[in-house]
Amino acid sequence: MENDVAKKATKATKTAKTTKAGSAKASATKASSAKPAKATTKKVSRKEYTADDIKLLKAHSKSKTPVAKLAKLMKRTEGSLRQKALKLGIGLGHQR
Repeated sequence: MENDVAKKATKATKTAKTTKAGSAKASATKASSAKPAKATTKKVSRKEYTADDIKLLKAHSKSKTPVAKLAKLMKRTEGSLRQKALKLGIGLGHQR
């Protein structure tokens, strides 16, 4: 009998805490509703440039290969290739 009373009291306390926390969350949600929820982000994996990658980049720089074609060949983004070429001080793609 005492166990039943203790369980009911504990349950009532948990319900009261949940209600308070729920209302606090609801008011916080209303206040921050102007900001969109962040989508789950994918972990970024970076691939280091090897000496062979740099040699290939320099060779294609001299032959003025289009960056889009080079990006597919090296499996890197155009932005990544342009940044690396900038750091190496070489031109990339065709120059108009």
